[in-house]
Order: sequence, then C-alpha cells, then structure tokens
Amino acid sequence: MAIFNCPKCGAPVEYDVKDRLVRCRYCSSEIFIDKSGAGFYYILSFAIDEDSVVGIFKRWAGGSTRAKDLDRLAHIVSLKKRYFPVYLFKRDVNGTDQVFVEPAASTTLPGLHSLKVPAGDMVIFDKNFNVGGIEMVIPDIEMTSYLGRLPGKAKEQALVYFPIYVLDYAFEGKNWKVVISATSGEVFAGDFPKRSSAGYMTVATTGFLAFLIEGLLAIWNPMLAGVLIMVTMAGIFLASFWVARRL
Repeated sequence: MAIFNCPKCGAPVEYDVKDRLVRCRYCSSEIFIDKSGAGFYYILSFAIDEDSVVGIFKRWAGGSTRAKDLDRLAHIVSLKKRYFPVYLFKRDVNGTDQVFVEPAASTTLPGLHSLKVPAGDMVIFDKNFNVGGIEMVIPDIEMTSYLGRLPGKAKEQALVYFPIYVLDYAFEGKNWKVVISATSGEVFAGDFPKRSSAGYMTVATTGFLAFLIEGLLAIWNPMLAGVLIMVTMAGIFLASFWVARRL
C-alpha cells in the first residue's frame, strides 16, 4: 500500500500501487493516479440523447459514400453509452497553444484519437457527478507513454472521461460498428459498407471514349460531331442518374 494527500481536501489517501482510480474517503473526490502523480480527473456530460443519436446515425448512413439504402436497411443491434478515458495535453508549440487528445485505455474502437474535447464543459469528477450506471472504461495506458513524442512544451495535462455512444449495426449479413461523440454528434467509423463505384466508372469510361471519337469526327464533320456530343452529354446524365438510383 502507498499513501498520498488528496489534492482537494489534503487528507491522506491509501491506495494499492496497481490502482489507477481511487476515492478519497473524506471528501469523496475521485482521484487519478499514474507515474506523473495524483490529481483530479475530469468528466463531460452526455449532451445528446439516444433518440438523437439514432437520427445522427441514419443521416450518416445516407451519405454519398455509404452503400445504397444503408440508412433504411441497416439494423441497429445495440446502442451503448460509455465513458471512455482520454488524456488531454495542452502544449506550447512554437509559441502557439495546441491541444492533443490520446486514448488512456487500450481500444480497437475507431475515432478515439480524433475526439474534440470542449474544455469549457469539463467538470471535476467528484461525488456531485452522477454517472447513472454508465460503463466507465478503466485507464490502462500511462500518461507518461505519450509525453516523449508530443511536440512543444507541456502547459496542462489531464485525464478526461469522454462520453461516447458505441452503435453496432447489421447490414447484408455483416456486423459493423461506429462510435458517436455524445458532445458533438461526430461519427467515427473504421470501416463501413461502401457504395459500389463500378457503375460510375463504366459511365465515365464510356463517356470519355465517346467524346474522344466525337472529337476526332469533328475534324471532318463538325456539325455531326456537335449533335453527337449533345446526345452523349444527355446520355451520360441519364446513365449517372440511373446508377445513383440503382447502386
């Protein structure tokens, strides 16, 4: 066992050297411990409810790069709330303040290197904050593991519990996963069902060859070539419209 003084009330706090999160039994503050020392950690509230998250997912699924009808045919298998720990580093890089966010726990979830932490919404995690039974992922990566490769000079650093939704969905016999920020609604997906580009490539190639032939024809018969070019343009438009609706 080891002892440190609570950074809030100053009372002695005993902890096992393997612990990363402990609670002061005098003031009930939650305290984060790693090799860089002991200090408060912060937490962000869920700003987006579950119904809104489903709508955000549907709009994302309807994007132009996603498979056709993904927004309509994707079946949501599960939607889970989590508090995921990240390290927030504020650094002075050549006279400019820059913020870096890195995961504090091992994960295969997409997007957790790209989270944007709204500093004004962070609160110290103590007995006054109710997590409502939401799963809290325990940090297993030391803050010090990032310090050596960050640019500039350290100004501030903290552990922040970030609210996310993990949404699992099924589409055409396969399971997929996205992470949705519960503060901004940003969607992160490592992979997703993609819209086929074969139809568009066929239309583009056919159009290119047609214009090439018509360009050569214009040398001998400009009027006929002009008519054919107009017909080709209309054909490409109609073909593209058909592909967009079918693929």
